Amino acid sequence: MTTPSPKAQGSGVPAPDAAPALDPAPGTPTSDAADAADTPAAPDAAAAPDAAPGRRRWLVLAVASAAQFLAVLDMIAVNVAFPAIGADFRSASTAELSWVLNAYTIVLAALLVPAGRLADAIGGRRSFLTGIALFGLASLACGAAPGLGTLIAARVVQGVAAAVLVPTSLSLALPAFPPRERATAVGVWTAVSAVAASSGPVAGGLLAASDWRWIFLINPPVVLVAWLAGLRLLPRTGPVRGDRRRLDPLGTLLVLLGTGSVTTACVEAADWGYGAPATLGFLAAGLVLGALAVAHVRRHPDPVVDPALFRTRAFTSAALGLLSYFLAYASALLAATWLFTGVWGWSPAGAGLAVTPWPLTVLVVSMLSGRIVRALGERTTAIVGGVCFAAGPMWWLLLAGGDGGHYAVEFMPGLVLTGLGAGLYQPVMFAAAGLLPARQLSLGSGVLMMSRQGGSALGVAALVVITGGAARPGLDALRAGWVFTAVTAALAAVAGAALRTRVRTDPAEIPAATGENRGSGTDPIRHH
Repeated sequence: MTTPSPKAQGSGVPAPDAAPALDPAPGTPTSDAADAADTPAAPDAAAAPDAAPGRRRWLVLAVASAAQFLAVLDMIAVNVAFPAIGADFRSASTAELSWVLNAYTIVLAALLVPAGRLADAIGGRRSFLTGIALFGLASLACGAAPGLGTLIAARVVQGVAAAVLVPTSLSLALPAFPPRERATAVGVWTAVSAVAASSGPVAGGLLAASDWRWIFLINPPVVLVAWLAGLRLLPRTGPVRGDRRRLDPLGTLLVLLGTGSVTTACVEAADWGYGAPATLGFLAAGLVLGALAVAHVRRHPDPVVDPALFRTRAFTSAALGLLSYFLAYASALLAATWLFTGVWGWSPAGAGLAVTPWPLTVLVVSMLSGRIVRALGERTTAIVGGVCFAAGPMWWLLLAGGDGGHYAVEFMPGLVLTGLGAGLYQPVMFAAAGLLPARQLSLGSGVLMMSRQGGSALGVAALVVITGGAARPGLDALRAGWVFTAVTAALAAVAGAALRTRVRTDPAEIPAATGENRGSGTDPIRHH
């Protein structure tokens, strides 16, 4: 778990846990290897993988999780090293230095959806290997940057690479597991993210104490191992013959500019001012471009974001639920940091240690998510997760005082409750990507990750507005923020309630028995 400063808003929020796909109803065909004889693959079609046998599926998950780990760790560790970077580039203003943090966040958020669409078009394996190689090269460029401009440019490239990696890693991991194991697989994927998030501040602090450049230079060896492992282990996927995807450059540009404008407004608002012309201008531009993008995709024959994605009730609920959940997640994390370092006067290191029960709880619960989902069902798990998360800030609202003398009673139980909620909620909702047809897995993952990034940026911005924009908000202001966190977490629970446990097969929404569904004549999808 990270402890973002007000300047690092939107850039230091841990990545979400991924989620399990629902088990098919009895008698519903699945893509398990046992069904392989039912429907032959179309000749010469590039195929999405069947569930991988034995240890191979876990190795695929390990490679995919390594990419997620790097993307999250680099986002958080750089926040901690921000003062050390500033000391090396003394002539740069704080606003200029902030782009070392914000360039990565904005580019990542803006490109998630187009990158997911591209991965579906060219194949997840090719996209993953390209993305992780680019991430390694960009890390080398960051570590060797002779000036601030070069460092910011390299961080932009890192953001592009991360946008390719994050949705692709989930779309490669999910099909490697049969439906009944996907909850466990996504829980592991989530736990890896929690480890990266919680270790980011420590790793960033230790490396920056020597030289901040080591934060970037430790990446290439890990990237090389992951690239070689991916080359050997990841299934070959690609576009299905006869299913050529049309390009949608206008739609891609609208999504890119709209998302980038809104994210820029949220990230920079603390410096520019929440009522400043620049902030309002970027926000207005983002909303207008978003409206134009919606109108465009409704008319385009093969748009960058297929509206059919949102005809699947579980997926729509997951996208809205994750947006609301990360509003709560990001605001709760920043409010905790402000309480520890501001109201209670603790050091940043002490604040980081105090938050530790949160990611540790996420780690434990995520590893058990498969069993929990099988016992409770997806809908109940999501509702319980959202309610537990809402209970955390309610605990702080009622019990947290101004001296910090009773942390173990006043605050730590709330951290455990929010960690329990995170470990239950995120795996279920991220698993909705696995309910989509194989040809849309990466795009669906990108949309869900967009909900995460957008919710994180908006959650931090909302908390700053609620607390009056003070650098060190008082306890009363933080209590108002906890009310906001509890309400948005409760809304996330409501979105989870929209899930349905029943899974059936609708031939109208299932791709033909081609290579993208090799070994299965159907693809179980949750419907409205």
